[in-house]
Amino acid sequence: MRFDVITLFPELFAPFLSAGINRRAFETGAVELKLWQLRDYADGTYRRVDDRPFGGGPGMVMLAEPLEKCLQAIRHDRALKNPSEKPVPVVLFSPIGQPLNHAGVEEWSQSDGAILICGRYEGLDQRFIDAHVDVQVSLGDFVLSGGEIAAIALLDAVARLQPGVLNDEGSHQMDSFNPALDGLLDCGHFTRPEVWKDITVPPVLMSGHHAEITKWRRQQSLVLTQKYRPDLIVGARLAGKLSTQDENFLFSLGASGLVESKSN
Repeated sequence: MRFDVITLFPELFAPFLSAGINRRAFETGAVELKLWQLRDYADGTYRRVDDRPFGGGPGMVMLAEPLEKCLQAIRHDRALKNPSEKPVPVVLFSPIGQPLNHAGVEEWSQSDGAILICGRYEGLDQRFIDAHVDVQVSLGDFVLSGGEIAAIALLDAVARLQPGVLNDEGSHQMDSFNPALDGLLDCGHFTRPEVWKDITVPPVLMSGHHAEITKWRRQQSLVLTQKYRPDLIVGARLAGKLSTQDENFLFSLGASGLVESKSN
């Protein structure tokens, strides 16, 4: 798959591409990433990419013309390298977009990629958005100084799902929100030493009894989800993902939805 990124700050992606486990996805070509400097498609001595908004108001608005020229160059480049490829969607990171979630990441991880637009200032000329943007994506109800961080977040989430990227092929299967966990939060995890600051690892994890460990982890997943994201419990219930044992355990939590970490 290939992602093309339209940005004014391609240098922000350098650390992401050279550090961490996910760099393997880009080094091996499992995910191809091409950065496009928007100013290269702007006219004039100063390569201007923005101007003041009509109607007044603070801030600047990104010009439609250089954005369209850059987009056309990307389409042409992709067509040369893969003539049979269907046009991939143009994605804008925007507050009005659908929040990115695990299901969305999985869809992107199995796609041919996309063209990602990293907006700046007050945003893009609405005429360009109406003419060319296919999908708008949000990371949440807050505003970033630009779309680069959002683009990196999407690329990071997609890259780690590619085969051979993580040391343990199955590790992402037990991530929070994953279908293997029925969309619930993952449980807490422990490692050496067995006792740290007088706090002992839950005995069940030291028992070697795999069935009991699995049961305990499921219960702790339910505990954490009920406490911090009860909406996910509701979603799992509506989707028929909660077993009778799950429901009985949730009922035993009581009105507070909390229990101590126990091995039962």
